[in-house]
Amino acid sequence: MLIYLRLLKESFNFAVNALKNNKLRTFLSLLGVTIGIFSIIAVLAAVDSLKREIEGSISSLDNSTIVVMRFSFGPTEVPRWKIRQFPDVTYDEYQYLKRNMPDMEAISFALNVPRTSIKFEDKNVSNVEVGATTNEYYDIEALQLAEGRFFNESESNSGAPVVILGNEIADNLFDSFNPIGKKVRLYGRKFTVIGVLKKEGSGIFGGSKDTSIFLPVNVVRKIYGSNTRSTFPQIVIKPQKNVDNDAFIAMLKHKLRLARGLKPGEVDTFFVNQLQGFADLIDNITGQMNIMGLIISLFSLLVGGFGIANIMFVSVKERTNLIGIQKSLGAKNRFILFQFLFEAIILSVIGGLIGLGLVFIVSVIASQFTGDFEFVLSLKNMLIGTSISAFIGLISGILPAISASKLDAVEAIRTGM
Repeated sequence: MLIYLRLLKESFNFAVNALKNNKLRTFLSLLGVTIGIFSIIAVLAAVDSLKREIEGSISSLDNSTIVVMRFSFGPTEVPRWKIRQFPDVTYDEYQYLKRNMPDMEAISFALNVPRTSIKFEDKNVSNVEVGATTNEYYDIEALQLAEGRFFNESESNSGAPVVILGNEIADNLFDSFNPIGKKVRLYGRKFTVIGVLKKEGSGIFGGSKDTSIFLPVNVVRKIYGSNTRSTFPQIVIKPQKNVDNDAFIAMLKHKLRLARGLKPGEVDTFFVNQLQGFADLIDNITGQMNIMGLIISLFSLLVGGFGIANIMFVSVKERTNLIGIQKSLGAKNRFILFQFLFEAIILSVIGGLIGLGLVFIVSVIASQFTGDFEFVLSLKNMLIGTSISAFIGLISGILPAISASKLDAVEAIRTGM
């Protein structure tokens, strides 16, 4: 065992010395592998960061959450022209399900309405996202309040003119003053501020609640009316824990079909969308992005691998005389093999580490210019990069190493003279 360890150590030392003595060649060999590893890890890190950002934006909602509306989150076999004919879910259907649907932890009715402006005295904030919901949405999304409270069931049902402000909205309108109890103006009406959300921070896609406000859905229904197709109504449901998901959805569809008077054989005129399905769709998309990025990056890594193989063949030719001398002094074939194999692997691993370092530097710089979006270089991706670079070195160096190990000692000395 000690003999083999000494053999590996001596082979390693020979390889390191050869790399030191040929600095320009070593640099050119490193360049190709560095670019290849940089490309691969940069793609993996970017896709992982993108996935993390998207998942973080929906992390406040449980994956079991269900959204019922006339649109589907993902692909569907129902023709587009037919979907356009589907009616919107209604407030009455929300109340019907609230009374008749079992095993629900919470159910809420919400409207997606256009952005608006909000004003306090001489200060105005535009492009504000409006969350028009019933009071139960507070529990479904687990909203966090910095101060004040969310509107209650009575205020929700009556459509009281109250509003909860996102943290950034509150700062822009009131600076350091306490906004609770103050009157703000939107939709040409006065609303009383009853709560302020905790600061959340925004990602690269925006959509932060810091720039949102929440209103009772019935006050928004009074403003927009009940027959407009521009508000995209939805019923958001959070099932109880440990409920059979398939059975719950089947019951939900049955209840809603009864409410709409659909006959057996008629298609559902609504879609039951699960956030888990949306998460699976994200995984599928990011997986495909990873594969496409890897295929493109492998081409540059392949060029680097050919570069190492080519330079290793040149190295074998230049050191033919030395190989002959080593063999005449008793060096075994495996010693020569390991010597050149280690040289190729060390080249690739060093190139890979430089590539990882460049990705890290670029990720830090990019994170500074993208706000709260953070590029993440995970330990998994670092291990992938190091492993790939070592594998490329092994593949690139195996043929030159074998050819060197099989040289005849006398012929090698004669050729090198």
